[in-house]
Amino acid sequence: MSDSKQFQRKDDPARFSVDNFERPVLDTPNGADKILLHSCCAPCAAEVMDALAASDIQTTIFFYNPNIHPRDEYEIRKQENIRYAEKLGMDFIDGDYNVRDWFDRTKGMEWEPERGVRCTACFDMRFEVTADVAAAQGYNLISSTLGISRWKNMDQINGSGDRAAARHDGMKYWTFNWRKQGGSQRMIEISKNEEFYQQEYCGCVYSMRDTNAWREGNGREKIKRLVKFYGRDAVVEDNDEKVAAENAAE
Repeated sequence: MSDSKQFQRKDDPARFSVDNFERPVLDTPNGADKILLHSCCAPCAAEVMDALAASDIQTTIFFYNPNIHPRDEYEIRKQENIRYAEKLGMDFIDGDYNVRDWFDRTKGMEWEPERGVRCTACFDMRFEVTADVAAAQGYNLISSTLGISRWKNMDQINGSGDRAAARHDGMKYWTFNWRKQGGSQRMIEISKNEEFYQQEYCGCVYSMRDTNAWREGNGREKIKRLVKFYGRDAVVEDNDEKVAAENAAE
């Protein structure tokens, strides 16, 4: 161990950086050596993908997000994820953009708040398809990159994952906390290094509507789509890195 690592304080977030962090070997909850990983976007996925690669867990990325609106937003998020999967040599499955089905599934929930029942219905839909594809292709372990985001409720996500996995005998949803030990910090760090596209809303038309309403009410500019990239011309929110450092000890 280098001196710089050896004498870092335990509360020093630098020890969790991409350059300093010594990744542990992860053990899957059911002993599986491969996983079908549902991915929502490259910024959330990259740290999870790196962690799985470091543990020699064969990983296939499943991009299934019919909630993302509009179509050009969906495509840029998907292409960024493909780019990183190719860099790591991971297989990538492009799911169906069955947006009409998503609107049908969330009908009547248009004005539900973020983290409310609409989000649960959205997670359920995406994870059910993930589990079905996994079963068809011989996987008995699934997980999702959604849980690494501090904007998401991890219990809500894990509940949807568990329900989806229970549809198939012997299947497990991995509820690993990807935020812990600096995962949130490295998520931002990798995004900057890779210059990933920086989306400014969760993905669906309702989250875009509500985010813009909040911004207008707080004197901020509306969302600018397809133009911001981490590490290049994007501005990370002032408290993002602070929160990531605070999450490092989780």
